[in-house]
Amino acid sequence: MTENRALSEEAKERLADVVRLQPTKNKELQERWGMDSGSEVHQYLESELKDYYYRDDNSLIRASDEAADLVDVEPGVEGGDEAGGGVPSVIRVPKLEARVFEVLAGPEERSESVVSVLNKVRDAFDEDPPVDDVRGALQSLRRKGAVEVIYRTVPTFRLAAPRAEIDVEVTDS
Repeated sequence: MTENRALSEEAKERLADVVRLQPTKNKELQERWGMDSGSEVHQYLESELKDYYYRDDNSLIRASDEAADLVDVEPGVEGGDEAGGGVPSVIRVPKLEARVFEVLAGPEERSESVVSVLNKVRDAFDEDPPVDDVRGALQSLRRKGAVEVIYRTVPTFRLAAPRAEIDVEVTDS
């Protein structure tokens, strides 16, 4: 981290966009920010947000962990404001989280245990992920606002909103 200076409100809002949209490209930010070119986006990132973003191995723009903390936004989540009941409209998740989301009980159904979700993933996708990975996927989806936890004898999970209300985009990570 180089110079640690205060960000303007505009810079904080744009940094929140980077956190929400990651992994993203210049073109997506250009459209979001109303800029004329990808070069203008690159110049803005370098001049205003240089300490808070990086490009991954595929040249996609990602926010640093510090950036997510600074703007208090969950990475890969769009929507989820209080007006919408806290449920995101779009989440960007790894493949296992997308699969867990696909098989998990809906908001009107009885919530289910981690083992139940694991068995549904096994049946639906002919995969056998470790139970800790499924637990982690459920917790990540909970932090994103897409899943709620119901405490019974063990923690159980179900979708926070109807499946059709949340677009799931699978990332490479």
